[in-house]
Amino acid sequence: MTALATCRDTVFAGLPAFEVALSYGDRVVVALHGAHVLSWVSGGQERLYLSPQSVMDGQAAIRGGVPVCFPQFNQRGPLADRLPKHGFARNVVWQADAPELAADHARLTLRLTDSARIRQWWPQAFEAQLQIDLSPGVLQLTLTVHNTDVQPLAFSGALHTYLAVPDVTQATLQGLGGQPEWDSLTDTHAAASDTIRFAAEFDRVYEAAPNPMTLNQTLQISQSPSWANTVVWNPAEALCARLADMPGDGWCQMLCVEAAQVYEPITLPSGGRWAGWQRLQVLNP
Repeated sequence: MTALATCRDTVFAGLPAFEVALSYGDRVVVALHGAHVLSWVSGGQERLYLSPQSVMDGQAAIRGGVPVCFPQFNQRGPLADRLPKHGFARNVVWQADAPELAADHARLTLRLTDSARIRQWWPQAFEAQLQIDLSPGVLQLTLTVHNTDVQPLAFSGALHTYLAVPDVTQATLQGLGGQPEWDSLTDTHAAASDTIRFAAEFDRVYEAAPNPMTLNQTLQISQSPSWANTVVWNPAEALCARLADMPGDGWCQMLCVEAAQVYEPITLPSGGRWAGWQRLQVLNP
């Protein structure tokens, strides 16, 4: 009989966290700070990139893993002048529900509601949830937003996933071919190539494709249609050298492929709910 999945309290670099593990060997570690997924091991390999120089003080955003960007993406949002970059969700502590554990599946849900601290940035009542589903070879993250206020709630955001790669200059991303592409570095628009490669700094926003993407023919990446965009980012050497929380060679070991809402905010009426997910699946483990 296969043993049930486990979930235990732990401490990661000084931060309170949970480790969820399957008997198959898959495991995920998530910090309460930011509901931040720090590690996903599947097939005996770490699948996420976490900067060894990331600030783990319980105040700053963590570099790497999967930051939750809410209620805005970058500086785009209805209150951009008041909100931190990528919003406040990655800078505050979330609360965890009791885990749901089975033999081949585990679910951990973390919640964030408005508080006195959050009200300094964001004047509305809300509840956000991050649902983390782990099964053999698969990690799915679902962000849910519930407008508990009497007025409409407008927001954007992303699951800002940092994927581990052996060498980004040799990496290939497929599945976005033909999708509208905006290169934020040159402010130019084009149609995406069938195979995307990374020889220099890369920061592009795509209209999300209806079918999954594939990274290095080893990882399938899909997202719900409720996310309008996919963001692909790598800082390359020059920008990486200016990032205090990244080692000089960190850029070479990571690629961000993000499920995102960039251009048009999502607006929820009073009582309304929205959910968006990203699913990562190991191929040929």
